[in-house]
Amino acid sequence: MTITPTPVTAALAGIVSSIFWPLAWSRYGGTQAGGAFSIELILATLLLVALPAHAFVVGFGYRQAPGGRAVDVELLKRVGAWLLAAGITVGLVALYRA
Repeated sequence: MTITPTPVTAALAGIVSSIFWPLAWSRYGGTQAGGAFSIELILATLLLVALPAHAFVVGFGYRQAPGGRAVDVELLKRVGAWLLAAGITVGLVALYRA
């Protein structure tokens, strides 16, 4: 299965992460004795933030790196869409709760 990351898929991943990760934090968050995080919080972070971000922002598969020291503009656009969508979602949820 090939997933081609686009700014739209990156934005959707940001929305999913910004909705579900705070729920995971409220359920499994905080620190336990000795300052260690719970394994449930670590797994939830991997599944709700890292995996969607990697799949829908970075993508799976090998791509030729830009020549020389060039910047991957498309990746920067996807990261920006991911962060912007997450920020807007957090703001909307905060307005809804107020």
